[in-house]
Amino acid sequence: MCRQNCNRNECLIIAIASSVVIGIVAAVLRITGIITVTPAFLWVVFGIAVVYLAIAYITSSLRRFDTPYSARSIVATLIAGILGTILFSVILLGITFVATSTVGAVLTGLLLASFSLIITTTACIVLSAYTNDD
Repeated sequence: MCRQNCNRNECLIIAIASSVVIGIVAAVLRITGIITVTPAFLWVVFGIAVVYLAIAYITSSLRRFDTPYSARSIVATLIAGILGTILFSVILLGITFVATSTVGAVLTGLLLASFSLIITTTACIVLSAYTNDD
C-alpha cells in the first residue's frame, strides 16, 4: 500500500523540485538578457493553461469522489500550476518590462516554473494512473 503512495509522493516532490529549478534558471537567463519572452509565447502559455483548466474541470465532474489522498495532492498541485500560469501570463501580457528588469525576470521565472509544474504533474498523473490500486 505504501509503495503506491510513496511513488506518487516521490513523483510530486521531483515535479516540484524540477519546476523550481526551471523557474530559477529562467529568471537568471531573463535578467542577463539571454532570453526574452514575446507576447506570442505568453498567449500560447495562457491558452494551454486555460485548456488544461477546462479539461481538469470536465474530468473532475466525471471522476469518482473516493480518490486517494495522494492523487488529490497531485491534482491540487496541477491546479496550482494552472492558476499560476494564467496569473503570471496575464501580468506579463498587461505590463511590459525591460529585458533586464528584476521584477520582469522574477515574474518570468514564476511563469515558467508554473508552466513546467503543469507538465511535470501531468506526467505524475499519468504515472499514477498506471500504478496498481490493489
